[in-house]
Amino acid sequence: MAKKEDAPTNKPSRGIYLLPNLFTTAAIFAGFYAIVASMDGRFESAAIAIFVAMIMDGLDGRVARLTNTQSDFGVQYDSLSDMVSFGLAPSLVLFQWGLSDLGKLGWFAAFVYTATAALRLARFNTRVGVVDKRYFQGLASPAAAAVLAGFVWVAEEYGLRGSGMNLVALVLTVGAGLLMVSNILYRSFKDLDLKGKVPFVVAVVVVLVFAVVLIQPPLVLFAIAFSYAFSGPATALFFRKRKRTGSSEESPGGEQKNTENGSE
Repeated sequence: MAKKEDAPTNKPSRGIYLLPNLFTTAAIFAGFYAIVASMDGRFESAAIAIFVAMIMDGLDGRVARLTNTQSDFGVQYDSLSDMVSFGLAPSLVLFQWGLSDLGKLGWFAAFVYTATAALRLARFNTRVGVVDKRYFQGLASPAAAAVLAGFVWVAEEYGLRGSGMNLVALVLTVGAGLLMVSNILYRSFKDLDLKGKVPFVVAVVVVLVFAVVLIQPPLVLFAIAFSYAFSGPATALFFRKRKRTGSSEESPGGEQKNTENGSE
């Protein structure tokens, strides 16, 4: 009589991949440090820490793909890291910097940003594999955090304070939050081929960009973040106007959907 084979059992793995999750942990630490620094009144350090969190967040997924260490744990951990570094940290930094002077209106604005960041991340996680990977639906949370952190950094660099600046902070905070949960499409730049060869002039342009950023980091980074955030509504209005005039040009995201996984 043939011996009956044991049925295979799918046991969950008890270990995690260390390397990519180290970058994710570093992103959480940077976001946590930004909150603590803002409580101590060191707003420039808080803003820089949020940008450091952006760098770490951009590296963890790429390291996981390069080393073939992707996992469901890493995806969930990265999402929680984004909530801390790009949801809680920017809103609390802005609240400590100037929104608190506006009373209930200030903490309401900070809460709106935090809640919309959570909604943005939840929507992104549930739509992975459905939307076109070339575009984000709504402003990505790291980009929204860059707008707020860049604003604080510029304000601290040039000594911009007062009730007027607090109102500007209020508008930016609420505006960035609403853009995150909007249906406006933003280029994700995930379709760029960084492995292929490029003309020599591209390398020169990259060097020049780094040089410009180093001349005035707060102003340049804020300008880039704000321009990217503004590009979404501007592009949507442009294509809506073209559509009304009868143009047949296709709007962003109008082509076939891509089912590859991606991270925000």
